[in-house]
Amino acid sequence: MAAGSLLALLDDIATILDDVALMTKVAAKKSAAMADDVSVMTKVAAQKTAGVLGDDLALNAQQVTGVRAEREIPVVWAVAKGSFINKVILVPAALLISAFAPWAVTPLLMLGGAFLCFEGFEKVAHKLMHAPHEDEAEHESRARANANPAVDLVAMEKDKIKGAVRTDFILSAEIIAITLGTVATAPFGQQVAVLSGIAIIMTIGVYGLVAGIVKLDDLGLWLTGKGSAAARAIGSGILRAAPWLMKGLSIAGTAAMFLVGGGILVHGVPALHHAVEAAGNAASAWPVGWLWHVLVPNLLNAVVGIVAGGLVLAGVQLFKRVRGKSASQ
Repeated sequence: MAAGSLLALLDDIATILDDVALMTKVAAKKSAAMADDVSVMTKVAAQKTAGVLGDDLALNAQQVTGVRAEREIPVVWAVAKGSFINKVILVPAALLISAFAPWAVTPLLMLGGAFLCFEGFEKVAHKLMHAPHEDEAEHESRARANANPAVDLVAMEKDKIKGAVRTDFILSAEIIAITLGTVATAPFGQQVAVLSGIAIIMTIGVYGLVAGIVKLDDLGLWLTGKGSAAARAIGSGILRAAPWLMKGLSIAGTAAMFLVGGGILVHGVPALHHAVEAAGNAASAWPVGWLWHVLVPNLLNAVVGIVAGGLVLAGVQLFKRVRGKSASQ
């Protein structure tokens, strides 16, 4: 009897251990699946927000131009710290919206898309309406200020940092809004993981690259002073390429504004989204169809972005004129 009871007890223990092992495996699979989901959603969010990054990168690199060479990295670091503070504000705000007002996600995305289109159109309009000599005069003014010991460079730096942090807040809000739209239907834990991951990755990535870009000219100058002919040639190449890199980033950033902003607006209007999708499917029947299937929807998104940006800019200018007239009366 005792032997039978002992065997029964051992059998129960073995059964319990099997159950524990099975539950552990299931939990491990669920954790792995959740980690995979977070990884996939983070990748998707990164792809969708990549369009904003070109502009973020170009704008922040431009904000630092005009600062003395030895102060460039401290200024970039100060802006990066401000960017982290922006994310600390924006990520919880996005999570609260997702938890208590999920209906607001699409309107916020549409507003962010419209703002992107407006900002892109404003940049193009500013470039077309400003003569080249005005930009040269501004550059010379900054150079004279840096060379003048009477100018308070600390105050200039603070103004630049404040301006860059304000710009970062707007672009960060757009990145967080796009990311939130990607994970809006995911469980809360995954939303926290993806939003936090994107916020950290984007901040480190953008400001790491900005620091590298603003020091490119210093690297070029250092290499031109070397004894090796190859090093001097590389240094001269970097010095020649650096201004073109900045121009390229600015152009890519502006194009990305229209593509991303227009894409957001198109996705927010079902009829427009279906029309663009149908055009892409029709284009896939053309020669090299796979290429047209990608290009046509993106070109249409860009057209929508340009038109929307022009309309918003016209509305803003009209509002300013009306407000100016009412203020003068």
